[in-house]
Amino acid sequence: MKKSKYVSKKPDPEGFVAYTADENAVWAELFNRQMKLLENRACKEYLDGIKALGLTADHIPQIPEVNERLRALSGWEVSPVPALIGFQEFFELMSNKKFPAATFIRSREEIDYLQEPDIFHEIFGHCPLITLPVYADFMYEYGKLGLNASHKDRVMLARLYWFTVEFGLIQTHDGLRIYGGGILSSYGESQYCLDSDKPIRKLLEPVDAFRTPYRIDIYQPLYFVIKDFSALFKLSKLDLLAMINEARALGMHPPLFEPKIPDDGRFL
Repeated sequence: MKKSKYVSKKPDPEGFVAYTADENAVWAELFNRQMKLLENRACKEYLDGIKALGLTADHIPQIPEVNERLRALSGWEVSPVPALIGFQEFFELMSNKKFPAATFIRSREEIDYLQEPDIFHEIFGHCPLITLPVYADFMYEYGKLGLNASHKDRVMLARLYWFTVEFGLIQTHDGLRIYGGGILSSYGESQYCLDSDKPIRKLLEPVDAFRTPYRIDIYQPLYFVIKDFSALFKLSKLDLLAMINEARALGMHPPLFEPKIPDDGRFL
């Protein structure tokens, strides 16, 4: 597992973290510019979730305060974790209705993008939709499935998570909108995913998603679209492990991106 340069901040016995003025200022800058941008780009359920959780630009949300509201709305809570965790811990938390969130916030030098999931990505990007019971139920069923899956099947399940929870789009009466937390917390991709004529956008089919490679360090060349949030919950009730086997038998789609070249010149 890749090592992060960031270190999560340790909460006090009551679960609160002492953030610096500069850290709160980074949150405020991120919050304000995303809220202005997402007004006509994010799905309504997400924007309602921001209000329901009481998220504001004033300060980095404290997990005990988020949990008080989240538990009342969907029975979920946020669990503080280090920057990066493994599959086992991730699926254990999700299957217990606990969403993992690192407690650090990105540096100002990486304000536009970082690979590690920070508290802005987790709380601002993901938690508003966990207030929606049908979405929260999908996350719970996904966690239970992953907990009992093999490592190689977990790798495939991660693809489904990537193309839905992280980078999903949804068709609404007002047009195409964003629901994926990886997009919602990204200033650049919030614009690119809806405005650019470069990416492919197509209806989500799980076998298709399982066959699709992705890279985490680029704007996505393909976005899967759902018709509504009930489609996600229905998806969790399908035999996804059988669909994974079907995807393997059919073979992977050719990548829609160039291979990554590390600093030492090797291709990945």
